[in-house]
Amino acid sequence: MNDVANLRVSREGRVGRLVLDRPRALNALDLGMIRGIAEALEGWREAPEVEAVVITGAGDRAFCAGGDIRAMREAALAGDNVAIERFFAEEYALNQGIASYPKPYIALIDGICMGGGIGVSVHGDIRVASEHARFAMPETGIGFFPDIGASYFLPRLPGALGLYLALTGAELRGADAVHAGLATHFVPRTAFPALEAALIADGPAVVAGFATPLPPFTLAAARATIDHCFAGASLPDIIARLEAAETEFAGATLATLRARSPSALAWSFELLRRGARQTLPACLAMELALTRRITHHPDFHEGVRAMVVDKDRAPRWQPARLEDVDHAAIASLFA
Repeated sequence: MNDVANLRVSREGRVGRLVLDRPRALNALDLGMIRGIAEALEGWREAPEVEAVVITGAGDRAFCAGGDIRAMREAALAGDNVAIERFFAEEYALNQGIASYPKPYIALIDGICMGGGIGVSVHGDIRVASEHARFAMPETGIGFFPDIGASYFLPRLPGALGLYLALTGAELRGADAVHAGLATHFVPRTAFPALEAALIADGPAVVAGFATPLPPFTLAAARATIDHCFAGASLPDIIARLEAAETEFAGATLATLRARSPSALAWSFELLRRGARQTLPACLAMELALTRRITHHPDFHEGVRAMVVDKDRAPRWQPARLEDVDHAAIASLFA
Protein backbone atom coordinates (compact mmCIF):
# COMPACT_ATOMS: atom_id res chain seq x y z
CA MET A 1 0.00 0.00 0.00
CA ASN A 2 1.15 3.52 -0.76
CA ASP A 3 1.02 6.58 1.45
CA VAL A 4 -1.30 9.41 0.49
CA ALA A 5 -0.92 13.03 1.48
CA ASN A 6 -1.19 13.37 5.27
CA LEU A 7 -1.61 9.62 5.79
CA ARG A 8 1.01 6.90 6.21
CA VAL A 9 -0.13 3.40 5.27
CA SER A 10 1.94 0.26 5.87
CA ARG A 11 1.83 -3.38 6.90
CA GLU A 12 4.11 -4.34 9.77
CA GLY A 13 4.10 -7.79 11.28
CA ARG A 14 0.54 -8.88 11.91
CA VAL A 15 -1.13 -5.47 11.51
CA GLY A 16 -2.00 -2.90 8.94
CA ARG A 17 -0.86 0.50 10.23
CA LEU A 18 -2.50 3.85 9.58
CA VAL A 19 -0.82 7.02 10.82
CA LEU A 20 -2.72 10.30 10.51
CA ASP A 21 0.17 12.53 9.49
CA ARG A 22 -0.93 16.15 9.56
CA PRO A 23 0.45 17.23 12.93
CA ARG A 24 0.51 20.98 12.22
CA ALA A 25 -3.26 20.78 11.70
CA LEU A 26 -3.66 18.44 14.71
CA ASN A 27 -4.15 15.57 12.24
CA ALA A 28 -7.52 16.96 11.13
CA LEU A 29 -9.10 14.84 8.41
CA ASP A 30 -9.26 16.01 4.83
CA LEU A 31 -10.98 14.14 2.01
CA GLY A 32 -7.76 12.54 0.81
CA MET A 33 -7.11 11.08 4.26
CA ILE A 34 -10.66 9.73 4.46
CA ARG A 35 -10.28 8.09 1.07
CA GLY A 36 -6.86 6.72 1.95
CA ILE A 37 -8.13 5.07 5.12
CA ALA A 38 -11.10 3.57 3.27
CA GLU A 39 -8.86 2.23 0.50
CA ALA A 40 -6.41 0.69 2.98
CA LEU A 41 -9.18 -1.00 4.95
CA GLU A 42 -10.63 -2.47 1.78
CA GLY A 43 -7.20 -3.73 0.71
CA TRP A 44 -6.64 -5.46 4.05
CA ARG A 45 -10.15 -6.89 4.37
CA GLU A 46 -9.31 -10.26 2.75
CA ALA A 47 -5.53 -10.21 3.30
CA PRO A 48 -4.68 -13.26 5.48
CA GLU A 49 -1.39 -11.71 6.63
CA VAL A 50 -3.23 -8.78 8.26
CA GLU A 51 -4.85 -9.80 11.54
CA ALA A 52 -5.83 -6.33 12.70
CA VAL A 53 -5.64 -2.62 11.86
CA VAL A 54 -3.95 -0.06 14.12
CA ILE A 55 -4.58 3.68 13.68
CA THR A 56 -2.55 6.40 15.42
CA GLY A 57 -1.83 10.11 15.06
CA ALA A 58 1.54 11.73 14.33
CA GLY A 59 3.11 14.00 16.93
CA ASP A 60 2.28 14.28 20.62
CA ARG A 61 -0.49 16.90 20.50
CA ALA A 62 -3.36 15.11 18.79
CA PHE A 63 -4.74 11.82 17.61
CA CYS A 64 -7.16 13.73 15.36
CA ALA A 65 -8.83 17.07 16.03
CA GLY A 66 -11.75 16.34 13.69
CA GLY A 67 -12.75 17.05 10.12
CA ASP A 68 -11.58 20.06 8.17
CA ILE A 69 -14.53 22.22 9.18
CA ARG A 70 -12.90 25.40 7.85
CA ALA A 71 -12.92 23.90 4.36
CA MET A 72 -16.60 23.02 4.72
CA ARG A 73 -17.46 26.60 5.66
CA GLU A 74 -15.51 27.91 2.66
CA ALA A 75 -17.34 25.49 0.38
CA ALA A 76 -20.70 26.56 1.82
CA LEU A 77 -19.90 30.25 1.38
CA ALA A 78 -18.88 29.53 -2.22
CA GLY A 79 -22.08 27.57 -2.83
CA ASP A 80 -20.11 24.40 -3.54
CA ASN A 81 -22.69 21.90 -2.35
CA VAL A 82 -20.97 19.08 -4.25
CA ALA A 83 -17.81 19.42 -2.14
CA ILE A 84 -19.82 19.47 1.09
CA GLU A 85 -21.84 16.40 0.12
CA ARG A 86 -18.74 14.52 -1.01
CA PHE A 87 -16.84 15.14 2.22
CA PHE A 88 -19.59 14.20 4.66
CA ALA A 89 -20.91 11.28 2.59
CA GLU A 90 -17.45 9.71 2.35
CA GLU A 91 -16.61 10.43 5.99
CA TYR A 92 -19.82 8.82 7.23
CA ALA A 93 -19.36 5.85 4.88
CA LEU A 94 -15.93 5.37 6.47
CA ASN A 95 -17.48 5.49 9.95
CA GLN A 96 -19.92 2.75 8.94
CA GLY A 97 -17.12 0.78 7.32
CA ILE A 98 -15.09 0.84 10.53
CA ALA A 99 -18.11 -0.26 12.58
CA SER A 100 -18.71 -3.26 10.32
CA TYR A 101 -15.07 -4.13 9.63
CA PRO A 102 -14.46 -7.90 9.92
CA LYS A 103 -11.07 -7.61 11.63
CA PRO A 104 -10.08 -5.97 14.93
CA TYR A 105 -9.70 -2.21 14.45
CA ILE A 106 -7.55 -0.64 17.16
CA ALA A 107 -7.19 3.09 17.80
CA LEU A 108 -4.29 4.31 19.95
CA ILE A 109 -5.45 7.72 21.15
CA ASP A 110 -2.93 10.13 22.61
CA GLY A 111 -3.77 13.84 22.66
CA ILE A 112 -6.79 15.62 21.17
CA CYS A 113 -9.55 13.39 19.82
CA MET A 114 -12.57 15.41 18.74
CA GLY A 115 -15.36 15.20 16.19
CA GLY A 116 -14.09 13.27 13.19
CA GLY A 117 -11.25 11.89 15.32
CA ILE A 118 -13.84 10.17 17.46
CA GLY A 119 -15.44 8.98 14.22
CA VAL A 120 -12.31 7.08 13.16
CA SER A 121 -11.88 5.55 16.61
CA VAL A 122 -15.12 5.01 18.53
CA HIS A 123 -16.67 2.71 15.92
CA GLY A 124 -13.72 0.31 16.21
CA ASP A 125 -13.37 -2.68 18.52
CA ILE A 126 -10.54 -1.39 20.72
CA ARG A 127 -9.94 2.26 21.69
CA VAL A 128 -6.89 2.74 23.87
CA ALA A 129 -6.61 6.13 25.58
CA SER A 130 -3.58 7.62 27.31
CA GLU A 131 -3.70 10.10 30.17
CA HIS A 132 -3.14 12.83 27.56
CA ALA A 133 -6.16 11.82 25.45
CA ARG A 134 -8.81 14.53 25.27
CA PHE A 135 -12.21 13.48 23.92
CA ALA A 136 -14.93 15.97 23.02
CA MET A 137 -17.76 16.66 20.63
CA PRO A 138 -17.64 20.49 20.62
CA GLU A 139 -19.91 21.09 17.62
CA THR A 140 -22.64 23.14 19.34
CA GLY A 141 -19.93 25.76 19.94
CA ILE A 142 -19.46 26.23 16.17
CA GLY A 143 -23.12 26.15 15.18
CA PHE A 144 -23.03 22.55 13.96
CA PHE A 145 -24.08 19.24 15.61
CA PRO A 146 -22.39 16.09 16.93
CA ASP A 147 -22.06 13.94 13.82
CA ILE A 148 -19.94 10.93 12.66
CA GLY A 149 -22.60 8.63 14.15
CA ALA A 150 -22.79 10.51 17.46
CA SER A 151 -26.58 10.43 17.27
CA TYR A 152 -26.19 6.65 17.63
CA PHE A 153 -23.40 6.19 20.18
CA LEU A 154 -23.96 9.17 22.48
CA PRO A 155 -27.52 8.21 23.54
CA ARG A 156 -26.15 4.76 24.39
CA LEU A 157 -23.58 5.99 26.92
CA PRO A 158 -24.44 5.47 30.61
CA GLY A 159 -27.31 7.54 31.97
CA ALA A 160 -27.60 10.97 30.36
CA LEU A 161 -23.86 11.40 29.78
CA GLY A 162 -24.28 11.37 26.00
CA LEU A 163 -26.68 14.30 25.86
CA TYR A 164 -24.59 16.20 28.40
CA LEU A 165 -21.49 15.74 26.23
CA ALA A 166 -23.38 16.59 23.04
CA LEU A 167 -24.88 19.85 24.26
CA THR A 168 -22.02 21.19 26.38
CA GLY A 169 -19.05 19.93 24.34
CA ALA A 170 -17.48 18.91 27.66
CA GLU A 171 -14.06 17.29 27.42
CA LEU A 172 -13.22 13.88 28.86
CA ARG A 173 -9.61 12.98 29.60
CA GLY A 174 -8.29 9.48 28.91
CA ALA A 175 -9.45 7.48 31.91
CA ASP A 176 -12.76 9.34 32.04
CA ALA A 177 -13.39 8.37 28.41
CA VAL A 178 -13.12 4.72 29.46
CA HIS A 179 -15.54 5.28 32.34
CA ALA A 180 -17.97 6.91 29.89
CA GLY A 181 -17.61 4.25 27.21
CA LEU A 182 -15.86 6.24 24.47
CA ALA A 183 -12.62 4.30 25.04
CA THR A 184 -12.08 0.69 26.09
CA HIS A 185 -8.61 0.64 27.73
CA PHE A 186 -6.43 3.08 29.66
CA VAL A 187 -2.69 2.84 28.94
CA PRO A 188 -0.06 5.44 29.95
CA ARG A 189 1.59 7.36 27.13
CA THR A 190 5.00 5.97 28.05
CA ALA A 191 3.75 2.45 27.28
CA PHE A 192 2.37 3.28 23.83
CA PRO A 193 5.57 2.44 21.87
CA ALA A 194 5.84 -0.95 23.58
CA LEU A 195 2.13 -1.59 23.02
CA GLU A 196 2.41 -0.79 19.33
CA ALA A 197 5.47 -3.04 18.99
CA ALA A 198 3.60 -5.85 20.75
CA LEU A 199 0.60 -5.43 18.47
CA ILE A 200 2.87 -5.70 15.43
CA ALA A 201 4.54 -8.82 16.79
CA ASP A 202 1.66 -10.64 18.45
CA GLY A 203 -1.65 -9.11 17.40
CA PRO A 204 -4.57 -7.56 19.29
CA ALA A 205 -4.65 -10.01 22.22
CA VAL A 206 -1.78 -8.09 23.86
CA VAL A 207 -3.84 -4.98 24.62
CA ALA A 208 -5.36 -6.24 27.85
CA GLY A 209 -1.91 -6.86 29.29
CA PHE A 210 -0.97 -3.20 28.88
CA ALA A 211 -4.15 -1.74 30.39
CA THR A 212 -3.82 -0.18 33.83
CA PRO A 213 -6.51 0.16 36.53
CA LEU A 214 -8.74 3.18 36.12
CA PRO A 215 -8.52 6.10 38.54
CA PRO A 216 -11.91 7.30 39.81
CA PHE A 217 -14.28 8.94 37.30
CA THR A 218 -13.91 12.69 37.79
CA LEU A 219 -17.58 13.18 36.91
CA ALA A 220 -18.74 10.64 39.52
CA ALA A 221 -19.94 13.32 41.94
CA ALA A 222 -21.86 15.08 39.17
CA ARG A 223 -23.47 11.98 37.68
CA ALA A 224 -26.71 12.30 39.64
CA THR A 225 -27.09 15.92 38.53
CA ILE A 226 -26.28 15.07 34.91
CA ASP A 227 -28.65 12.12 34.82
CA HIS A 228 -31.50 14.08 36.38
CA CYS A 229 -31.10 17.36 34.51
CA PHE A 230 -30.29 15.98 31.07
CA ALA A 231 -33.18 13.51 31.27
CA GLY A 232 -35.46 16.50 30.76
CA ALA A 233 -38.12 16.08 28.09
CA SER A 234 -37.10 19.28 26.29
CA LEU A 235 -34.34 21.87 26.26
CA PRO A 236 -36.35 24.28 28.42
CA ASP A 237 -36.90 21.43 30.86
CA ILE A 238 -33.15 20.75 31.01
CA ILE A 239 -32.47 24.44 31.65
CA ALA A 240 -35.13 24.56 34.37
CA ARG A 241 -33.71 21.48 36.09
CA LEU A 242 -30.18 22.93 36.04
CA GLU A 243 -31.46 26.22 37.48
CA ALA A 244 -33.29 24.37 40.24
CA ALA A 245 -30.22 22.30 41.12
CA GLU A 246 -28.42 25.38 42.52
CA THR A 247 -25.01 23.71 42.62
CA GLU A 248 -21.67 24.95 41.34
CA PHE A 249 -21.61 22.23 38.69
CA ALA A 250 -25.13 23.08 37.51
CA GLY A 251 -24.27 26.78 37.36
CA ALA A 252 -21.15 26.17 35.30
CA THR A 253 -23.10 23.87 32.97
CA LEU A 254 -25.77 26.54 32.48
CA ALA A 255 -23.12 29.11 31.62
CA THR A 256 -21.62 26.73 29.07
CA LEU A 257 -24.99 26.08 27.44
CA ARG A 258 -25.81 29.77 27.24
CA ALA A 259 -22.57 30.40 25.34
CA ARG A 260 -23.42 27.78 22.70
CA SER A 261 -25.46 28.36 19.57
CA PRO A 262 -29.09 28.21 20.74
CA SER A 263 -30.15 26.76 17.40
CA ALA A 264 -27.38 24.16 17.51
CA LEU A 265 -28.50 23.11 20.99
CA ALA A 266 -32.03 22.68 19.68
CA TRP A 267 -31.20 20.60 16.61
CA SER A 268 -28.61 18.55 18.50
CA PHE A 269 -31.17 17.72 21.20
CA GLU A 270 -33.63 16.59 18.56
CA LEU A 271 -30.96 14.63 16.69
CA LEU A 272 -29.99 12.58 19.75
CA ARG A 273 -33.63 12.10 20.74
CA ARG A 274 -34.27 10.51 17.34
CA GLY A 275 -30.96 8.63 17.23
CA ALA A 276 -31.71 6.79 20.46
CA ARG A 277 -34.28 4.74 18.55
CA GLN A 278 -32.38 4.12 15.32
CA THR A 279 -29.59 1.93 13.92
CA LEU A 280 -26.15 3.30 13.14
CA PRO A 281 -26.79 3.34 9.34
CA ALA A 282 -30.07 5.20 9.91
CA CYS A 283 -28.34 7.69 12.22
CA LEU A 284 -25.59 8.36 9.69
CA ALA A 285 -28.19 8.90 6.97
CA MET A 286 -30.08 11.32 9.23
CA GLU A 287 -26.87 13.21 9.98
CA LEU A 288 -25.94 13.41 6.28
CA ALA A 289 -29.35 14.89 5.47
CA LEU A 290 -28.89 17.41 8.28
CA THR A 291 -25.48 18.55 6.97
CA ARG A 292 -27.19 19.75 3.78
CA ARG A 293 -29.19 22.23 5.83
CA ILE A 294 -26.93 23.14 8.73
CA THR A 295 -23.87 24.01 6.60
CA HIS A 296 -25.96 26.84 5.13
CA HIS A 297 -27.27 28.10 8.48
CA PRO A 298 -25.92 31.49 9.66
CA ASP A 299 -24.81 30.02 12.99
CA PHE A 300 -22.51 27.50 11.28
CA HIS A 301 -20.80 30.23 9.26
CA GLU A 302 -20.54 32.49 12.31
CA GLY A 303 -19.41 29.76 14.69
CA VAL A 304 -16.57 28.57 12.47
CA ARG A 305 -15.57 32.18 11.84
CA ALA A 306 -15.44 33.01 15.54
CA MET A 307 -13.83 29.82 16.81
CA VAL A 308 -11.66 28.62 13.90
CA VAL A 309 -11.01 31.40 11.39
CA ASP A 310 -10.80 34.72 13.25
CA LYS A 311 -10.56 33.06 16.67
CA ASP A 312 -12.12 36.04 18.46
CA ARG A 313 -14.35 33.55 20.33
CA ALA A 314 -17.24 36.01 20.22
CA PRO A 315 -19.87 34.47 17.94
CA ARG A 316 -23.05 36.40 17.26
CA TRP A 317 -25.76 33.74 17.16
CA GLN A 318 -29.07 34.13 15.30
CA PRO A 319 -31.16 34.04 17.46
CA ALA A 320 -29.03 34.91 20.46
CA ARG A 321 -31.29 33.31 23.08
CA LEU A 322 -32.56 29.77 23.43
CA GLU A 323 -35.97 31.20 24.30
CA ASP A 324 -36.20 32.71 20.81
CA VAL A 325 -35.46 29.55 18.83
CA ASP A 326 -38.28 28.57 16.48
CA HIS A 327 -38.85 24.95 17.40
CA ALA A 328 -41.14 24.40 14.43
CA ALA A 329 -38.24 25.41 12.19
CA ILE A 330 -35.98 22.98 14.05
CA ALA A 331 -38.47 20.16 13.52
CA SER A 332 -38.63 21.01 9.80
CA LEU A 333 -34.90 20.31 9.49
CA PHE A 334 -35.68 16.62 10.02
CA ALA A 335 -38.59 16.44 7.57
